[in-house]
Amino acid sequence: MTNYQGVNIPASVAIIMDGNGRWAQKRNLPRTMGHKEGCKVVEQIIQDAGEIGIRYLTVYAFSTENWNRSPEEVGALMDLFRYYAGKLLKRAKENDVRIRMIGDRARFPEDIREAIGKLEAETADNKGLTFIMAANYGGRDEIRRAAMKYAADVCSGKAGAEITEADLAKYLDTEGIPDPDLVIRTSGEERISNFLLWQAAYAEFVFTDVLWPDFSKEELLNCIREFNGRNRRFGGVKNA
Repeated sequence: MTNYQGVNIPASVAIIMDGNGRWAQKRNLPRTMGHKEGCKVVEQIIQDAGEIGIRYLTVYAFSTENWNRSPEEVGALMDLFRYYAGKLLKRAKENDVRIRMIGDRARFPEDIREAIGKLEAETADNKGLTFIMAANYGGRDEIRRAAMKYAADVCSGKAGAEITEADLAKYLDTEGIPDPDLVIRTSGEERISNFLLWQAAYAEFVFTDVLWPDFSKEELLNCIREFNGRNRRFGGVKNA
């Protein structure tokens, strides 16, 4: 861990960004305006996270279940990504951020797949914060896809029938990315929503009532301060 203003900063943080729609509804605005404000916060939090010493930041951008929302809202979310992809790339280059995407990108339109590829390719050599977007991502779907890849390798003779947890982890979308130390969920909801089911097995969870468009660097630090007060035993017992 690094230290920032007396706060021990975890290396890997994941965020379930929740509350965009409610933020908009409270202001009698369309839900899409909440998503737009939420995108602005993502840009800022990338910079803030790097400044305070987080090495890996994973955000839940679009779940496999989000396709069940209205066609109008899904379409608006796709358009927002198209708009913010260029801004995200600019911010990443300014802050030496490396971008990765996890999830099944096959369902996205071709131009969005190309934009994702560009974000990853043009930031691959950056040395600062690694920013991971979970898009068309679901923890169960990730494990399903990992199992299918492993089964294919067994059939082709590239893998044996016996497999360890470490072996299976290499088939996950997050291969090479440390498991999160801390998972934050905004908006007051207290559930995991199919996010990083494998990786978050021993993460600490902090739930904040702040809606995502109101999330700030100070609120991030507040969540980390709460994390600092936890006694992480990883299934064991530490002597007092």
